[in-house]
Amino acid sequence: MRQVMTIGLALALSLANVAQAQDARVGQETYERYCAACHGLEGSGHGPMRAVLTLHPTDLTALRATNGGTFPLARVVRRIDGRDPLVSHGSPMPIYGGFFEGRDVAMKTDEGQPLLTSQPVVDLVAYLQTLQQP
Repeated sequence: MRQVMTIGLALALSLANVAQAQDARVGQETYERYCAACHGLEGSGHGPMRAVLTLHPTDLTALRATNGGTFPLARVVRRIDGRDPLVSHGSPMPIYGGFFEGRDVAMKTDEGQPLLTSQPVVDLVAYLQTLQQP
């Protein structure tokens, strides 16, 4: 029992550290390099590549608003890292999948469950959260 409590405490501390490791500034740089062409610099879904896509890009500024006021963290992570593929430009998103791969880190979902993804995705999601309109 003591070992289980120790492991649980270590996981909780690890998740707390991960939350502090999110860097929205780095996420913005990632967004501008890999996402803005389709989603637009402001995240509205009106990037210069919009016209050639089969499905129009999502308005990333409205993710929280269209999800009952809660940012859909798990869905966003899975869409970016390819676990929930979206074929809108001839291949599953992200088209830069190799960049978003790497050593997994944990993010804490609203339900309190850890969600593993790469550091670039963690930073990108932190930036996307700053784009949310009230």
